[in-house]
Amino acid sequence: MKNIILEDTTKPTTDFEAIIFIIEKSRERAFQAINQELINMYWEIGAFLSNKVKTENWGKSIVMEFSSYIQSHFKGIKGFSHQNLWRMKQFFEIYNGNEKLSTLSREISWSNNVLIMMTSKTDEEREFYLIISSKNNYTYRELERQIDSCLYERSMISAEKNQLIQKKHSALASLRDSYVLEFVDIPTKHKEKDLRKAIIANLRDFLLEFGRDFSLMGEEYRIQVGNTDFSIDLLFYNRELSCMVAIELKIGRFKPEHLGQLEFYLEALDKDVKKANENPSVGLILCTKKDDTVVEYALNRSLSPAMIAEYKTHLPEKNILENKLRELREIMENYEAENIGDD
Repeated sequence: MKNIILEDTTKPTTDFEAIIFIIEKSRERAFQAINQELINMYWEIGAFLSNKVKTENWGKSIVMEFSSYIQSHFKGIKGFSHQNLWRMKQFFEIYNGNEKLSTLSREISWSNNVLIMMTSKTDEEREFYLIISSKNNYTYRELERQIDSCLYERSMISAEKNQLIQKKHSALASLRDSYVLEFVDIPTKHKEKDLRKAIIANLRDFLLEFGRDFSLMGEEYRIQVGNTDFSIDLLFYNRELSCMVAIELKIGRFKPEHLGQLEFYLEALDKDVKKANENPSVGLILCTKKDDTVVEYALNRSLSPAMIAEYKTHLPEKNILENKLRELREIMENYEAENIGDD
């Protein structure tokens, strides 16, 4: 009987995938170079217009003539409406003199730049959205959702409120103390399983809210301790933190006993599931309400990296969050002023 020699197709397939990777990276670099040149062009046009408005009193009528002239000279060209020319002027004037922000603005699309300019009030807010837009490669719609959900205000409030917690467990810096789940489309009165199912059904939107470094490991993830089975509502893996993130859903107000349950799950994950090269697991309790003082007391004695966060199923009001952030910063400034030299 002849020996049957099976053709090994592994290497060609691997080689093909390597070529695809080269092509994709090259296309990505080409797009980035083109986008950067486009933003540079808009910057120079914006500088030109800003100067003309200041020195020669150019107004809307002249800019409209300018727009028509450009479009007649370059037939079929887009992006040079008189409205967009005014945006170029505004773009230059906002970032001129701020090297850090002007550099960041070259890393994202023009449409995302315009969205940030139109919605952000301070350089700090602009920097925040420029960085996350570049880091996560947000589409216009994804960035718009993050801005509409007041991600900047929520992140800043969370950072102010959780400074001590995050000092104890640096991994918690990737988590916030509030999340907006407007995409779940469930009744105001709902059960935990309804929320869990809605999250799984809208996983893409959930990961946009939580971060793209999260990937789902399981729903009602089963762990066995002794002869008893337990299940974690949602278990994720975070690539940036190199650890598992256990999320427990609670309908209603946070109770201290919820934290004990979560700590038990984290211990089981670290002993029985965690790999040697991974960091200790992190936990998050997602509830509808929480008393910050109760949370503080519960976490003060906790050695586990855990966070308690609220979730809402509707978009928050920006002015309310802005006032809350202002109040928190004033409290922190007063606290620091009163405790200078106590360290």
